[in-house]
Amino acid sequence: MPDFELEALDLAVMAVYVVFIIGLGWYVGRKKEDSEGFFLAGRGMLWPLVGFGLIASQFSGTQYLGLAGAGYDEGIAVWNYEWIATLVLVAFALLILPFYLQSKVSTVPEFLEKRYDRRSRYAFSGFTVFTGMFIDSAGAMFAGALVMQVLFPEQPLMLHIILIALIGGVYVILGGLQAVMITDTIQGILLFGAGGAIFLSVFGEFGFQWSALPELAPEDGWTLTPPADDDFLPWPGIFTGAIWLSFYVWVSNHIIVQKVLAAKSIDHGRWGALFAGLMQLPLLVLLIFPGVLARGVYEDIPDGDLVWPSLVFDFLPVGIRGLIIVALLAAIMSTLDSVLNGASSLVVNDFIKTRQRQFTERQLLMIGRVLVGVFMVLAAAWAPVITTFAGIVEYFQSFLGYVTMPLVVVLVGGLFWPRANDRAAFWTFVIGCPIGIVAFMTGEVLELHELQFLYGTGLMVLLSIGLYVGLSLTAPAPRREDLEGVVWTRETWQRETRELQDKPWYANYRYLAIGLVVVTLAAVIPLLN
Repeated sequence: MPDFELEALDLAVMAVYVVFIIGLGWYVGRKKEDSEGFFLAGRGMLWPLVGFGLIASQFSGTQYLGLAGAGYDEGIAVWNYEWIATLVLVAFALLILPFYLQSKVSTVPEFLEKRYDRRSRYAFSGFTVFTGMFIDSAGAMFAGALVMQVLFPEQPLMLHIILIALIGGVYVILGGLQAVMITDTIQGILLFGAGGAIFLSVFGEFGFQWSALPELAPEDGWTLTPPADDDFLPWPGIFTGAIWLSFYVWVSNHIIVQKVLAAKSIDHGRWGALFAGLMQLPLLVLLIFPGVLARGVYEDIPDGDLVWPSLVFDFLPVGIRGLIIVALLAAIMSTLDSVLNGASSLVVNDFIKTRQRQFTERQLLMIGRVLVGVFMVLAAAWAPVITTFAGIVEYFQSFLGYVTMPLVVVLVGGLFWPRANDRAAFWTFVIGCPIGIVAFMTGEVLELHELQFLYGTGLMVLLSIGLYVGLSLTAPAPRREDLEGVVWTRETWQRETRELQDKPWYANYRYLAIGLVVVTLAAVIPLLN
């Protein structure tokens, strides 16, 4: 293990960077006068900002630590989550995204009200706020605190969590979503660059020989299809769990989709989603391969989440490593900022704006900022609980796999099955989500059963589909005129085909999507051994 000691130059670079992003938050937020400007950046974001915003919200520093650690402990199988995400983002851009942007909704739950009723909107929104607080933001705080504790081990973990919460909370209160998306882009470029620099540096230790990678990988770790009884990611789990988890993250989760809702146009939203899908693919080289190579550098690292910080200190020069560490911390805070902003947006748009009492835009803006502070405290209080899990990736994926499948079934089913009705949507939430929470607690926390969580995810999908279909068939179908603009039809595809006829190939999202699928399959197939 390296000596995690920052030099004066590193500390100076970190201090300057923190001041810069807080100053940027203040500069961007000083002219925010309404809730749409605060929560959706005035719906004016261009596709590169949308793409980096999508990646940073879901990926950021938390996955940076988790993917490298999983590469060290388990091998390359963890990349299944990333390439599957690419294909799901393609499906999202092709078939789903236009419904969100054309309907001019402010939140994903608001779209559910248009498709079903207000009950479903409230249920979905409340649950998303809950998972945002206790999964996404708490996980981001824990990841940031873990890095801080490595750098300053004499300080308690809770102090680091509080500092991360305060810096991240102040930043989002000042700048809103626009500030978050701008800094996401800056930090994304820095972190992708750092991943490339570390990979080349570590790979050079092994003479740039590709044969070193499979030799260093753990047993059964150089494949995307581990055995069916694998504890980490069994190959059938790709179909029973990983695909459905990606649909939750990229299609159903308002914290992520909010970045698309801020797009300047449908084209910018689509290009941003496809750009985010493209950026998933290099993570195998930038993060997972360095984790595998680290097995030849370090004999034994007690916590896989420390692999990436170790490589930073051993292979990057003074000053540069300070910049990368603070970019990592800032990226973690960007995840936190996105969650705090998104959760506040849900409460303001789905619960406060829908009340009979009318609030001015200035009042809504103030309420949103106060809510950010409240949610920041709640998430900080929960963050230490994550220490009971073996790794950050495991914590995120296992909870989401058990609990969010009813949301996925209701949203995706509502978009493509006109027969589905409001009764089925609401009761699938009300019945399915508590069952998922119980299954998560009994299996992952209390360890009363040993079912691998990706198989548990598949069972939750089947349960949710059964509830959704069964309840839909026992109640009248929605009126056709009520489904206009909220259900996909063949006419929808044909209309878009006519609209694309005059576009050059490089601006036609369908050609871009086909190219991305081809590149993805070309990268995946050689590793299906």
